[in-house]
Amino acid sequence: MHLEWSAMAGTGLSSLGRVKLIDLIQSEGLPSESYKISVSTLSQSLTQYSAAIIQLPAVDGALLRSGIESARHYFHQKPSYPTAEMVNANDPREWCKTSGYYTDPQLWQETYDYRPGLTPTEPNNTMELPPSGLPDIFSLLGKAARDILDAISFSLNLRSSAFSGVLDNVPLRLREVSSSVVSVCCHARPSFQGAQHHGLTAQEDGQLIIFSDHDNQVDKSLITIIKADRAGLHIRDYHGRWMLVDGDLGPQEAIVFPGLALYQATAGHVSPALHRIAIENLQGHLYGRCSLAFKLMPKSMASLSCSEMSAAGHGVDAQFQLPIPWMISCSDHTLPINSSPETVFQAIIFPQLKMRRKNNDARCKPLPPSKRLRLEAQRVLKERVQDIADKKGIKLRFCNLKECENHIQALDSPCGSIRMEIGWPPGVPFVHPHDLPNKAKLGFLEAYEPGWAASQDMELSLIEL
Repeated sequence: MHLEWSAMAGTGLSSLGRVKLIDLIQSEGLPSESYKISVSTLSQSLTQYSAAIIQLPAVDGALLRSGIESARHYFHQKPSYPTAEMVNANDPREWCKTSGYYTDPQLWQETYDYRPGLTPTEPNNTMELPPSGLPDIFSLLGKAARDILDAISFSLNLRSSAFSGVLDNVPLRLREVSSSVVSVCCHARPSFQGAQHHGLTAQEDGQLIIFSDHDNQVDKSLITIIKADRAGLHIRDYHGRWMLVDGDLGPQEAIVFPGLALYQATAGHVSPALHRIAIENLQGHLYGRCSLAFKLMPKSMASLSCSEMSAAGHGVDAQFQLPIPWMISCSDHTLPINSSPETVFQAIIFPQLKMRRKNNDARCKPLPPSKRLRLEAQRVLKERVQDIADKKGIKLRFCNLKECENHIQALDSPCGSIRMEIGWPPGVPFVHPHDLPNKAKLGFLEAYEPGWAASQDMELSLIEL
């Protein structure tokens, strides 16, 4: 959307745009005037301020307030000193698997993640009582986030449901785990003494504002919707100025802002919000600052491409030409203070592209067909099969090749149920793909990536089958 800024500079919004969620819901036929006005306001607000205010129905606003109140009591009864198991390891590979309670002492932050498909447990494996209403909150904010995403698609002249291919199923299928998440956070709880809290300060409107050293972030999400019990969310606007965006929210209102995934999927036309939390003047508050955020995420194995943008006639820069495997590219989400969208791209996405191009350039000498087949089988095992197994809660234990040749002929074999659950190809022994005969490797690859053989530029006839 930043490309449209020059055209509307003279008629920009004087403050953060406010839109009613009900006016952003699509209907069949021609768009209504209220829909077009609301989409325009949303688009301009995201362009100027990287955020907008969404007005929810009264019943939804009441549910969010109830959830936040429950969260305050939930965090208040947590221990002051977190154990090592409760501290977030910040493993970039685990971004789509967080669930339950964890802490980040450096940010003076505690979090409870609700992710459908995972059972939240305490580190000691005992069940805990989570903040109330999270399944209902996940449902209503998930629907709202998808409506907002469709409105952004409309503003960019993309086809309807342009991003549905990278989103989770609705509803989730059996044993699927949601990539999207509701994150309930508590900042600066006075009784939480997890670490020394060194902060940085900034002068804004004559007041001294305190921020965490590391609290300068961009979400990995497509869309984030957030509601807090007190103001404190600052987002950088188009001109690079930090702006308090939740200072005058009504009881039914929440903040919405785009994340890194939408920046990539729209070829940089929608800039991600760079945000931070002010933690000043919280010493007198018993509960700290509690917030509830829904993050609409791409599927963990999704590849984000800009084909929809190209089809709609938008220019796509060279840096966005290659599809990005999202799980791999999300290597970090904490950025320097003066980060711009370009810095975000350079820090997070570009290194992955550079590495892929370097690897491609390094292949001056073609690998022998049999070795390429073996490497491809290992790749598909890691990228496809393991993901299916993880989402269904299955631990892969491969058979011995000689024994499994008899298993695949039997109706009641030790590995039969697992093979059926993960879609293992019929007639292929359930052994590690590295150990499969070449002919079985081909069957394995075709099962999980149909058309694989036809897409290869190597002479398959050279492989000893």
